[in-house]
Amino acid sequence: MDKMIFTALNSLGNLRGTQIVTAQNLANQNVPGFRRDTIGEGKSFIMEDGGDITARAFQLEREDAGFSDLPGFMNQTDEPLDIAIADKGYFYIQPDTGGPPALTRRGDLHVGLDGTLVNGANEAILSANQQPIAIPPFRSIVIDEVGRITIEPIDGAPGERLEVATIATTQATGAQLVKGEDGQIRPKTGPLPAPDQQAKVRQGVLEGSNVNPTEELISSIDLQRSFELNMRMVSTAKELDEAGVSLLRLPS
Repeated sequence: MDKMIFTALNSLGNLRGTQIVTAQNLANQNVPGFRRDTIGEGKSFIMEDGGDITARAFQLEREDAGFSDLPGFMNQTDEPLDIAIADKGYFYIQPDTGGPPALTRRGDLHVGLDGTLVNGANEAILSANQQPIAIPPFRSIVIDEVGRITIEPIDGAPGERLEVATIATTQATGAQLVKGEDGQIRPKTGPLPAPDQQAKVRQGVLEGSNVNPTEELISSIDLQRSFELNMRMVSTAKELDEAGVSLLRLPS
């Protein structure tokens, strides 16, 4: 009975982690550029006590949280501050929480009150020299495929163009990227890769989340059924244990 209960409880622990990830994906299905969270497979070990191997298997901590790098739906908005990366690649951001710089696919940009270029999560977009980008007042703005920002200053002569900065991008080739505890994308080890400006930037296009709500809902239903099955195993173990005790009881 002991082995059966521990197996069921370990399975319930796995299901809980998976349910959290599924709920997180569903909650962010409308967030531009969100990358669908995935979980590591994890593994288990047999506990040794005094040289004797017991029959209890315990789960090790899961691997680092991964994510799906499949592209999301590209929505043509024609808004000058909506940008997206056509294929593979990431923008550089400075999180508003004050943590180290990170990577993102989110491109719903706007100019903050202090003139800094930020995305919808209020994360500062970084330039090729890894600094926040300050945008002067403008009549029009153009962002080319490399990420160069050119504006028509509001106080300039008609037709005047001013190159402000270049949005840093990278394809992060060869880097193993994971999501940290703050939900930001960074390499598993080491610093962020240097900007290579190889990603193709599209203006007037906004990439949506790559979460498939139908798949997540079906997964949620399967998880609920598995949870009920494991709870039934715990109840069955309890009943078998009580029946065993009853058989060993002395006759009255």
